[in-house]
Amino acid sequence: MVHRLLRGDTEVRRELAERFGPEVIGADGADRTKLAKIVFNDEDELDWLEELLHPRVVQVTLDWRADVERGPAPPALTVTEVPLLYETGAEQRFDAVVVITAPEHLRRERRPVQDEREQRLLPDAEKVKLADYAYVNDGTLEELDAFVADVVARLTA
Repeated sequence: MVHRLLRGDTEVRRELAERFGPEVIGADGADRTKLAKIVFNDEDELDWLEELLHPRVVQVTLDWRADVERGPAPPALTVTEVPLLYETGAEQRFDAVVVITAPEHLRRERRPVQDEREQRLLPDAEKVKLADYAYVNDGTLEELDAFVADVVARLTA
């Protein structure tokens, strides 16, 4: 949702250009790399960006869910990935929360660009305590698929 807003929302692009200069806007919308260099090095700028984006993300998500529910064959389950779920209090908008985590060394291997984002996050142990379902993703894709299938079966039973 955030990527879509950064690419296609003209109001978001206008506000970003006003705040950070026109160079943060490219042919395909906001340049995420340039924005990241600005906001992940300045907490005030990150706060400003999140205040700009988070309410829009919430609205887009709620609109999407409503559209899906009104569709001709609504699914038994919809899933939304929310990186800052607990940090923003967003868990209140969901019927169930699934936390999938991994040991730090695996997260570093899986994420080619390293930055300070994780320092802002609630520790995994806290997320696991708060979640309805939790999984440590340190095994095979088949094991992850089995966990997801089990959760889907439980939530749609």
